[in-house]
Amino acid sequence: MAGREPRDDTGDELVHRERLSPNCNERKLPISMAVLHYTEMHSADEAIARLCDPEAQVSAHYVIAESGEVTRLVPEDKRAWHAGKSYWRGERDVNSASIGIELDNLGHYGGEPARAFAPAQIASLIPLLARIVKAYDIPRANVVAHSDVAPERKLDPGEMFPWEVLADHGLCLARPEKLDLGDPFDNDGAFYLALERFGYDVTDGRKAVEALQRRWRPERIDGEVDGQVRAILFQLLLDRDRGVTR
Repeated sequence: MAGREPRDDTGDELVHRERLSPNCNERKLPISMAVLHYTEMHSADEAIARLCDPEAQVSAHYVIAESGEVTRLVPEDKRAWHAGKSYWRGERDVNSASIGIELDNLGHYGGEPARAFAPAQIASLIPLLARIVKAYDIPRANVVAHSDVAPERKLDPGEMFPWEVLADHGLCLARPEKLDLGDPFDNDGAFYLALERFGYDVTDGRKAVEALQRRWRPERIDGEVDGQVRAILFQLLLDRDRGVTR
């Protein structure tokens, strides 16, 4: 089993302990998404304390420490408060439709560059996410970043998150490699319509482009609609329409 041995009797071999948060309520939608976050705090214990604080009004289903220890805060059948004001593929109540997983990582804390994630942490995330994806038949296109569903507000889990590792396990969409189809968009307006069609809230177009870049081209995040960004989006849509991705 990935990570540390279970400490509490959770009845779940992938969960090491429970510390149930009061910050949850009833779902209004079936689960169809998984949203990944970083904690942007100095330790997993600090993050868990905040996520269990009734005054904070935030929570997540799971926190994964750098050591790989997995803590359950909210049962999966309950609605955790992790996404805030958010949107994905027409759905505005992302909290009701998703499982939220927080990864212990300082992220962009204090305006610093994003940090790499601990290998033990990713080793625990993979089987947990695999079980969630299988249990709720979550499409790979709906395993997303917090920045994907809230591009105006959020950067997490950031450009250092190893999406390619998850993609290798079939848990999210891989970065498109075939970008030889040219520029299919007549103008930026057509591009933004396509970006919304893929799933993003394009109210703030530049922030939506930054979110797309952070997820699919993390080596350069500038909010500019350039030829590579256009080609990436076109390939993502083409693969989805062809049924190559789900």
